[in-house]
Amino acid sequence: MSGKPWFSYKMGRIKSLMVKKAARQLLNENVFNEKFENNKKFLRNTMPSKPIRNKIAGYITRLMRMRAQKQQEEAAKQKALELKQSVTN
Repeated sequence: MSGKPWFSYKMGRIKSLMVKKAARQLLNENVFNEKFENNKKFLRNTMPSKPIRNKIAGYITRLMRMRAQKQQEEAAKQKALELKQSVTN
């Protein structure tokens, strides 16, 4: 290992970064939803490799769910703020 500690090597990182980058690019270009199966079917024609297709579809699903949760939290905050303002008036 040429004198470097074992944790300084970034094994396996290339694939995960590739999957994340591809998923983000595809997410900006296409319409996806929060269902893994639908996202996987959408990618079937574009991705030749089944394992990579599944990883990208899974990451897109995760991003879509996180986006939806964030929108719900923001809507709840907005509603609470409106309710607080209506009570004070």
